[in-house]
Amino acid sequence: MRLFTLILGLATLVTAVSSHSSPFTAADLVRLDRVGAPVLSPAGEQVVFTLRKTDIEANKGRVDLWLASVADGTPSRLTSHEANDSQPAWSANGEHVYFLSARGGTSQLWRIAVDGGEAVAVSDVPLDIASYRLLPDSSGAVVSLNVYLDCETLTCTAERDAENAESKTSGVAYDQLFMRHWDHWLDEKRSQLFLLRFDQPGEATLLTGAVDADIPSRIWGGSEEYTISGDGKTLYFAARLRDALEPRSTNFDIYATRLDGRGKPKNLTADNEAWDTHPVLSPDGRTLAWLAMSRPGFEADQFQLVLRDLESGEQRTLSSDWDYSPSGFEFSPDGRFIYLNAQDTGHKTLWRVPAAGGKFERLAGDGTIVSFQVGERELVFARSHLKSPAELFRAALDGSDQVQLTNFSGPQLAERELGDFEQFSFAGAGGDTVHGFMVKPVNFKRGRRYPVAFLIHGGPQGSFANNFHYRWNPQTYAGAGFATVMIDFHGSTGYGQEFTDSISGDWGGKPLEDLQLGLAAALEKYAFLDGKRVCALGASYGGFMINWIAGNWPDRFRCLVNHDGVFDNRMMYYATEELWFPEWEHGGPQFLRQEAYERHNPVNYVENWQTPMLVIHGELDYRIPVTHGIAAFTALQRRGIPSRFLYFPDENHWVLQPANSELWHQEVNDWLKRWLD
Repeated sequence: MRLFTLILGLATLVTAVSSHSSPFTAADLVRLDRVGAPVLSPAGEQVVFTLRKTDIEANKGRVDLWLASVADGTPSRLTSHEANDSQPAWSANGEHVYFLSARGGTSQLWRIAVDGGEAVAVSDVPLDIASYRLLPDSSGAVVSLNVYLDCETLTCTAERDAENAESKTSGVAYDQLFMRHWDHWLDEKRSQLFLLRFDQPGEATLLTGAVDADIPSRIWGGSEEYTISGDGKTLYFAARLRDALEPRSTNFDIYATRLDGRGKPKNLTADNEAWDTHPVLSPDGRTLAWLAMSRPGFEADQFQLVLRDLESGEQRTLSSDWDYSPSGFEFSPDGRFIYLNAQDTGHKTLWRVPAAGGKFERLAGDGTIVSFQVGERELVFARSHLKSPAELFRAALDGSDQVQLTNFSGPQLAERELGDFEQFSFAGAGGDTVHGFMVKPVNFKRGRRYPVAFLIHGGPQGSFANNFHYRWNPQTYAGAGFATVMIDFHGSTGYGQEFTDSISGDWGGKPLEDLQLGLAAALEKYAFLDGKRVCALGASYGGFMINWIAGNWPDRFRCLVNHDGVFDNRMMYYATEELWFPEWEHGGPQFLRQEAYERHNPVNYVENWQTPMLVIHGELDYRIPVTHGIAAFTALQRRGIPSRFLYFPDENHWVLQPANSELWHQEVNDWLKRWLD
């Protein structure tokens, strides 16, 4: 079996380890400062960004705004209120920073001078502002608010909310699906875009009411789903209609509407029934670019970069010959280039391509480029990797001369030992090249053999990439004395769209074979891995795979950990909310594709289960409802298999609260030690 190893070194990011260092723990993980996306000032001399610190006593994160010099990275704190300050944006003249904060009781838009002083509220609407974009001259903003479409005023929505809160009845009736989404029950309100002028801070004009949709999309959509023309006359936004088809549709379209409120929004992408989103205008305002999928109903389809000449209507696809799926992009200030980031063979790299068309050029690799911004002379980006949380960097426009600007995590990690890591590859299912990562335990010594935590990613179209993860972080296992192996099996992202597509309809086939071959390859390559002491762990699809392994690879592992995993594909179809997902993955609805849903259904193999399993689930997980976890635990208990159920009544598909995160890690590590020591 041919293997190769890529040793990943980022000299500027390696944390110094003192002679008195101690292993990295989950307690360290939840306390690390988290650097947000950089936002360049108009002159390109400073970046503003968020910094999240953990308030252990309050059991939550708190977020402030910071500034850093692009020249030397010198940081300074801009805000320090007890309320979270988020979504910073520069004024047109670079003298002020705008941001959202609930420091006045509701989420409003605030402004603060960069040379000091107190923040001032520039909006005073009776509802929470969820996102915004400043007008080009900073005289106002387009803001998103949740409103009842039959209300003519914002006060009407606020009053109706108050009446509902005081009502003695709690029943809510629904006439169509999407009753709930991720961790929220939805109501009759819609997220809509309004024009807010700062000289009239309590008033806002509805711009998108003619489109019955959530704009931006709930619950994850933000200002990346809309943009304003440079002349301040036109608003472009992405929307999916809120009709009976919505739970099984990925058909977002790009609309254009006038900011003066006249006329109705025009659908620019009606001919594409798949996903269109992330509209971005060229600096000269002549070209609208966006990301577009081509296959309706498939959320993991490749995004293509599409450009439209707004005068002629001529449209072209810039990325047809580029087998990556960008997650973000922007024009250079002169409009000559478009910069993009995309998952790339276990990393997330930064690229650029001439806006007129041409070759895609990789500018920065090794690690994960979380976010970036392009200036006239330099670009700045946030990058993380398996041994470092995200920090800010600057580089020349061609990616050269990279310099680290911030180092918030450095002092916090200075006396913590982290495990070294390598990327490796092997011949997987069908002989295809498959990649994985191995992370060594801390205090590694030659000649010793170490137990293995075998992590299985979710998605299923996802990746355990070269990234510093705040939930499934292999360094927490390294600190506990375990080596970690992670395989990007068939279906993973960043290896070409054909590889990503290969998991659909084959959840328990090629991915399981890759996991089997990948573990064997790692054990062969790394003699210090103890193949007799291995525990497999996974969440979401990874949790499905744990349930599938329990019945179809039952004698390989000492123990299993299943977080929010699918137990029964039939139950999953009828209880989940985004129906387009199972319908794409299994070829249609369950009642028409019963054989496909049963082909890789864990519940059908419970009779083979024998491996001790820790099951974890959150009550607020509406993607894979908690009954899946209860069902798996019932199966384990009824069969007399050693098992434990960890239940979080206040967590969703993830475990987000600091104290709960520490408990999660404690339970998981205790389970591993129980069976691997």
